[in-house]
Order: sequence, then C-alpha cells, then structure tokens
Amino acid sequence: MVAVLKGPWSQGEIDEYLTEATVPLRLACLGGDGFPRVVSVWYRYAAGRLYCVSHRDAPLVRLLERGDRVGFEVSPNEPPYRGVRGQGIATLQDGAGGEELAGLLQRYLGGTDSDLAQWLLSRAEEETLITVEPLRLFSWDYSARM
Repeated sequence: MVAVLKGPWSQGEIDEYLTEATVPLRLACLGGDGFPRVVSVWYRYAAGRLYCVSHRDAPLVRLLERGDRVGFEVSPNEPPYRGVRGQGIATLQDGAGGEELAGLLQRYLGGTDSDLAQWLLSRAEEETLITVEPLRLFSWDYSARM
C-alpha cells in the first residue's frame, strides 16, 4: 500500500530521512482508558515499513494487541527542526524480534558488547517484532528558517 504524503518532502526524501535518522521512533497507541500512550523505541526503516521490537510482556505489546492503529514520529529534539510523522497499522510477531534486535543494537549502540546489549540479547527469543505499515506520512523541515 502506498502512503498518502503531505509536506515538503517527496517519498524518496522521506525514505532517505527514515533510513538515516538514528533518533528513536515515538510510537503512539491508545490505552484501555481511551487516552494515547507514546513510547520511544529504536527502529529500522526498510521497504516502506518501520520495524521495532519490544519484549512480549511489555505494556506496549499489550496495547498493540488491543488496537493496531498507531501514530508515530521520527524527529530530533534540537534544531534544525525537521522530521516525519504519520499514522499506520502495526502488526505483531511474537518471538520474531531477536534478529531485528541485534540489528537495532548495532544501529543505535554501535555493537553488542555493552552490558545493556548483552542483557537484551539474553532474552532475544522473547522479543516481539512490531512492523508498522504507514498509511499517511507528514514531513516538515524548518532548516531554512533556522
């Protein structure tokens, strides 16, 4: 499915940004009380989809089991302010996040030698793969103003 685009960037520019940015993805879903929850997770972007992992017992996974509609944003907290936000559908694959986790550790930590990386990898078979298929993408870029 091709996402609806709004904002100054083309699909190619959005793809490049999401591929290269190494800030966490802010993933939003609805809680049982009807209020949104926003969770920051590491991600990888490939073939038009966002890939994340979370432990199968994490509250995020429980929320996504109840509702697959999500919002997301990838943007830095410092100038120049630019990024991509959107809406999409999340799917879960229990136990399929281990390989993705290793790649995310490489991407965000530069390897798997740290204590954090080793602890996360020790339970890799318990990781749930979260795949987000964007339906709408909104880009913004205030670089010229800054």
